[in-house]
This record gives sequence, C-alpha cells and structure tokens, in this order.
Amino acid sequence: KMKLTNEEIGRYSRHLRLPEVGMEGQLKLKESKVLLVGAGGLGCPIGMYLGAAGIGTIGIIDFDTVDASNLQRQIAYTTEDIGKPKVEQLKRTIRAANPNVTIQTYNEGINNENAIELFSQYDVIVDGSDNFNTRYLVNDAAYFAKKPLVYGSIFRFQGQMTVFDPNTSGPCYRCLYSNPPPAALVPNCAEGGVLGVLPGIVGLVQATETIKLIIHQGTSLIGQLLLFDAMKMSFKKVKIRSDHQCALCSEQATIHELQDYEAFCNVALPVVEKEEETVFDESQFTIQPNDLANILQNQPHDFRLIDVREQHEWEICHLEGAELIPNSVFENAISTLDQDQTYYLYCYKGTRSMNALKKLVAAGFTNVSSLEGGIDQWSVEIDPSIPRY
Repeated sequence: KMKLTNEEIGRYSRHLRLPEVGMEGQLKLKESKVLLVGAGGLGCPIGMYLGAAGIGTIGIIDFDTVDASNLQRQIAYTTEDIGKPKVEQLKRTIRAANPNVTIQTYNEGINNENAIELFSQYDVIVDGSDNFNTRYLVNDAAYFAKKPLVYGSIFRFQGQMTVFDPNTSGPCYRCLYSNPPPAALVPNCAEGGVLGVLPGIVGLVQATETIKLIIHQGTSLIGQLLLFDAMKMSFKKVKIRSDHQCALCSEQATIHELQDYEAFCNVALPVVEKEEETVFDESQFTIQPNDLANILQNQPHDFRLIDVREQHEWEICHLEGAELIPNSVFENAISTLDQDQTYYLYCYKGTRSMNALKKLVAAGFTNVSSLEGGIDQWSVEIDPSIPRY
C-alpha cells in the first residue's frame, strides 16, 4: 500500500490537519491521475495547484507554444518561455514546486484518435480548452471512457464552471448546450479579450472540484452551473438537468462514437433566401497592404481612410491619416458620407471592415475597399512599428 514519506508529511501538513482530508485523503490524492486538456489560462492555475496539492500523476495535453500575449494571464510561464512548448514549461513549473509529482506531457492536440485511449489512463479529466470543437470532443470522450469531467470556460469578464460525471445521473455538456452557436457569432479570447485574473478564479474552482472528487468530500457541482461575473464580483448557481432527449447520454441517444467536431461546430448563420439574390464577391472589394501603402504615399487627398474598430482599439494604434467611425455606430453614419468619395476601410483582421463595406455597397457606394488582413497584416507587411495586439 502507498504511503507518505516524512518529506511529504511535512509538505502536506496543512492538508493532514484537515479531518476532511487527513492521511486517507492525501493518499487518495497521491494515488490519483488527473489529465489537463489545455495548458493555457485555465490549465496553468489548475496544474500548479493540483501539483502543489499532491496529485500523484498529472497529464498535460496541448500542442501550443508560449506567446507574449499569453503572459497577461497564463501564470506558469515567463518571458523567457516565449516560443517554447507549453506542456514542457508547465511541467517545469509544477515540478519546481513539487518534485514528487509524476507529469506526463503530450505535445499534441486532442483528437478522435487519441482521446478515449488517453482518457482511460486517468481518473479525472479537466477541460481547460478554449473552443467548442474541443469541448464537445472532450465531453463525448469522457462519457465513453466513463470519466468525470471538470468543466470551465472564460470570456471577457465571465466564467462558467461545472462537473459532468457519466457515472451519475447528472447531465453532460450536450445536455447544457445541445448545439454550438453559429461560428460567426463566437469571438474567441483573442478577438473579445479576457481579464487576466479571470482564468485564475475559474481554474481554481476547477482544481477545487477535482480535489473534492478524488477525496470524496463536499458537494460537487454536478447538476449545477456556477456562473462568475468579475465586474459584479458575483457568483450564481443555476440548476442544470439531464436532457431526456440528449443525443449522447439519454436512452434515446443517437451518438455512439466520436463525431466530426469541426463540421458540427462550424455552423453558419441561417441564410434568408431572397429572390434573384446575387452572391457578394468580397475579392472585388479588398485591397492588399502594399497597394494601399502606395496609394497613401502617392494620393494623399483623393480618398478617406476609415478605421471601423472601437475607440479603445484606436487608442492602441491606428494608421496615420485615418478617421475613426466604429462599427457600433457605422450604420448610422452612412447618411453623412459622400457617395462620390473613395473609401478605404480597415479593422484589426479585416472581418469588421468587410461587414461595414457591405453596408456601404448596399447603400449605393461603389468606390469602396477593405484592407485585407486589417491593421494586423499592415504591421507584418508594411510598418512593424505598429503594435500587434
């Protein structure tokens, strides 16, 4: 039978003094194996705290490398880690705090080929992923592998946390979200932003739920969705029930193996068909950074350069000579614009400026172009002094 060494007894003494943990609970932690899906904003605090708590084996799967933009929230990494694999750097950070932990790293993405076999080697799966494809895959694989899944997600100032356990009568992720939202309506953290401390709060709730599952103490979040709002500093619990028509976990289940999650999640917005509707050819209305740079240099007064980002993005950086008409008020501003003028529109990556351009074309404007790749591509190809954010 596994025992604690004298060094471990000293290390975990504050746990051992808790009757709810004690020697028995600490040994359960030492014997347990936990898999982290994702080594980002959630995976960092989860991994660091589970390692410090004495989890015996921690698996980490992630294909990404550390980027400078990660450091605002992914606390396991330092500036020196930029460009290095996240799984190896998170392993290093955890081992530096607790060398007793065995850490298995998988520098790859989770997919249909590796998920179920990998999950079967662990006691608890913790989802720290940041996209719907992976969340549905992880949910389904955990269900088929009969492993409890500790779920968390973050966006801007808000977080969600719960526990899905196929070994109970509780719900699964598909009971909560039977279908993903249309891809066009789902900005990721790079586009929408995220408060740096938010993944710490959400990740620590996930780590807490993981420990409780292992030591069989307390009341789990199974059947309850915990909602956190950092701006209001409020936590709210919402009951979630099993869906008796759930495609995965109900008696009427239609899903009996892993799916094509990219196809499932890449749902387009419903199209309202109109008579004789013509397809909008975006390529006719895009301008490459080099071409716009030549125009800015040689024709300084024959056009208007419009930035359709929001004010807080304009303050980060903008092109010289541009004027700001944010997308949020763009439609109302169209009536003030001269249709005979030439307009060049840009945003961060090119999506919002093309949407604004379509509104101009619908209003009868003809001399309009959208900057391909936005100001981000401009920074890459034309002017590296403009910060990328």
